[in-house]
Amino acid sequence: MPLHRHHAVIGFPHPPRPPEGTIVSPPPPELVPNVVVFGLGGTIAMTSGTGDGVSPTLSARDLVDAVPGLAPTGIDIKVVDFRRRPGASLTFADITALAAAATRELAAGATGVVVTQGTDTIEETAYLLDLLHHRPEPLVVTGAMRNPTLAGADGPANLLAAIQTAASPTTRGQGCLVVLADEIHTARWVAKTHSTHGGTFRSPDTGPIGYVVEGVVRLLTRVPYRFTIPAPHQDERPRVGLYTVSLDDDPALLNAIADCCDGLVIAGFGGGHVPEPLVDPLTTLAAHIPIVLTSRTPAGPTLTHTYGFPGSERDLLTRGLIPAGWLHPYKARILLHALLAAQINPEDIPTAFAVAGNRAEPSSWPWPNPIQTADRAEAPAAHA
Repeated sequence: MPLHRHHAVIGFPHPPRPPEGTIVSPPPPELVPNVVVFGLGGTIAMTSGTGDGVSPTLSARDLVDAVPGLAPTGIDIKVVDFRRRPGASLTFADITALAAAATRELAAGATGVVVTQGTDTIEETAYLLDLLHHRPEPLVVTGAMRNPTLAGADGPANLLAAIQTAASPTTRGQGCLVVLADEIHTARWVAKTHSTHGGTFRSPDTGPIGYVVEGVVRLLTRVPYRFTIPAPHQDERPRVGLYTVSLDDDPALLNAIADCCDGLVIAGFGGGHVPEPLVDPLTTLAAHIPIVLTSRTPAGPTLTHTYGFPGSERDLLTRGLIPAGWLHPYKARILLHALLAAQINPEDIPTAFAVAGNRAEPSSWPWPNPIQTADRAEAPAAHA
């Protein structure tokens, strides 16, 4: 993959201009933030081709060069063309390889990493990166809702804010963050909420943890705990399905996809309910594969002990389904896939969902997390 370097200082207030003729020494190399930008494609990198519509054509170097104000500022920027495809075509293998590449750059001394990609799957890829990111340095994902051929393209501003976030010492220990429209969101809670709006990324249950204001990162709160899992086995490619229930659902449809799944996420009505005809098929399946129960509603948790009718959350949990807590369906699928790919002990799956879904104490997380101890000492923790 071609590697390039570009020098810029981003996210720090400009110092007063020295008197004319003053010799100004450059800052020591160890004080200059250095950020690696990985380009994966997506709308942010799309232009018109020979056919109709736009497609990913711009390199990571093109994206960095298009950001106004980078050149005169001082952060060292390295760009890597990692992939060049739409967000809808990214794979678990792509993101797993990206996580490993980011780790290598950070271990070599990078201050932080920025990933540019298509927004279609950011809420999923960012959470997978968060689970696989075992280091304290920030890993920031961004993209664009308006491609570079349109008036008011948002890619340059989003990339600038993402680089500022990755270069800031404030974001150490916060895991993978999503930055668009000058808002900073955590990977676990962020969601794409509108198909075209520039402010599409929201965290319905928590809100953003901070903003980029006048080029400076301002965190309003911090992530109190980081939850990471072991790396996936190279040859392990579990099939994890996501089934969204609907009015008068036909169990034949559920059975049709369940037969080829190693794990399944159910997006139920309301607090986690399904039509009664689905109860028996789910009971049978839960005896053979892990089935996670979530809510298809945009915000709020899956319940555990409120309703008692056939197909209610209480009924389904007694039949072996695993409650996802506050994790929404797409996040639950990412976590379940990552756990199965890592070949973890099946008995740890319910515990992982209890903790990740805010239903159990963080200390119950089945795997050690070296980031938490090191970075929580630097700043008081607050719930994100």
